[in-house]
Amino acid sequence: MTELTYQEELRYNRQIILKSVDFDGQEKLKASKMLIIGLGGLGCAAAQYLACSGVGQLTLVDFDHVSLSNLQRQVLHNDSRLEMLKVESAKISLQTLNPHIQINTIAERLTEQAMNELIPQFNVVLDCSDNVDTRNQLDRCCQKAKIPLVSGAAIRMEGQISVFTYEKNSPTYKNISQLFGENRLSCVEAGVLSPIVGVVGAIQALEAIKLCLNIGNTLCGRLLMIDGMNMQIRELKLPK
Repeated sequence: MTELTYQEELRYNRQIILKSVDFDGQEKLKASKMLIIGLGGLGCAAAQYLACSGVGQLTLVDFDHVSLSNLQRQVLHNDSRLEMLKVESAKISLQTLNPHIQINTIAERLTEQAMNELIPQFNVVLDCSDNVDTRNQLDRCCQKAKIPLVSGAAIRMEGQISVFTYEKNSPTYKNISQLFGENRLSCVEAGVLSPIVGVVGAIQALEAIKLCLNIGNTLCGRLLMIDGMNMQIRELKLPK
């Protein structure tokens, strides 16, 4: 296990005093590797909390560039980085938040073969993408590698989060696709209110940390549905 430096002990003190984390858990976070697919609203929100929490290595994947319409909700980017690759913009912000972690970037649209080669290198994968095709691709690749996947989605003022561990008799993202159909509507057509992506992304980060530390009850087998307009949270049990 990777030992913490004195500076890291001070930085993560408020986490270390939690019985469920302690020094062992914080060292486990430092030794962990997480993959974030998509550095839009969800990815920006999740990545900043994972970085600040002390996840030792984050790999960011996104082929897109920063545009002005992103800045309303994608909090790691700013006006000075318009047209910059999102992964590079996010890396600058994350390194400012926490210089003690390693951040890798992949600025391309990955094929399924490339995903299959990449995913086994990680402890947890976060799906922060914005389209059904990528979500289904990630689901297949994570199921094949048996690497936990934390899935999030947000549109308008609504969000949903679930976790897939691919253990025996546990559901996959495909089960959600079957329940809701292949709704290809994006925030470009439907819109999205800025805070909802922050809420969903933060919960994704929390679930990823719980998976890494093997603590608490994750959203495996459950779909958390957030109605931000009416501030109602529902839970749906997923079929096995």
